[in-house]
Amino acid sequence: MNLLLAEVAQATQRLAAAGVPSPRFDAEELAAFVHGVKRGELHHVKDADFDARYWEAVARREAREPLQHITGRAFFRYLELQVGPGVFVPRPETESVVDWAIQAVRAMDVVEPLIVDLCTGSGAIALAMAQEVPRSRVHAVELSEDALRWTRKNAEGSRVTVHQGDALSALPELDGQVDLVISNPPYIPLTEWEYVAPEARDHDPEMALFSGEDGLDTIRGLERTAHRLLRPGGIVVVEHADTQGGQVPWIFAEERGWADAADHPDLNNRPRFATARKALP
Repeated sequence: MNLLLAEVAQATQRLAAAGVPSPRFDAEELAAFVHGVKRGELHHVKDADFDARYWEAVARREAREPLQHITGRAFFRYLELQVGPGVFVPRPETESVVDWAIQAVRAMDVVEPLIVDLCTGSGAIALAMAQEVPRSRVHAVELSEDALRWTRKNAEGSRVTVHQGDALSALPELDGQVDLVISNPPYIPLTEWEYVAPEARDHDPEMALFSGEDGLDTIRGLERTAHRLLRPGGIVVVEHADTQGGQVPWIFAEERGWADAADHPDLNNRPRFATARKALP
């Protein structure tokens, strides 16, 4: 075992003791980042090349600073995104939400599907949709100026059009034209603040996390926005907490102009997102 791998083993123990959910992965990822190699290449780093700044990075993670803030990057599907303070770090659970949406758009008989991502944050969802749905036209909406700096960095050179604005009143010029509206909105109840992981509670923007007493205030607003934007037969996809699975589909009720409202599980088989179709006239 070389010096770096021995240090990674020690770092893993420290991160585990600090309550980090994936201590080995994070210890290796930090080592790879500091030494400019891939995780599978750590054993190639010579002892003489060990960089003591590794322990500075480990100390930051030990204090529950997000791994992605330390490395400045987050991986989402086939993307590597720039992230940092001021923007919500995309989570793996959202990948299953995007996968469903991509399959739904591909199944539509539309040559150039029009897609809107509300509360886009880093732009992860919008960029994944643009990358994986050929000829799609994707619009991403974000209110926060701090988050928008990261959105624009990530969207540079892509086919995604970025807008600053409130998701509840966004893009009136597209009313009745959109094929799919997708969102990972804030959905944590204010009453659950103390139970949120430190990485999110202390580092993700509050406006990207919390939404009223039951966590559903923003989703209720997005229901009206989605209905306004979508063409008849268009689809809405909204992520929610795994504890809200029985509640969100009811927001997209038939009497409000929706059909086929349903909930869907993530890869851990927990309720993760709701979908509905705008009813035909």
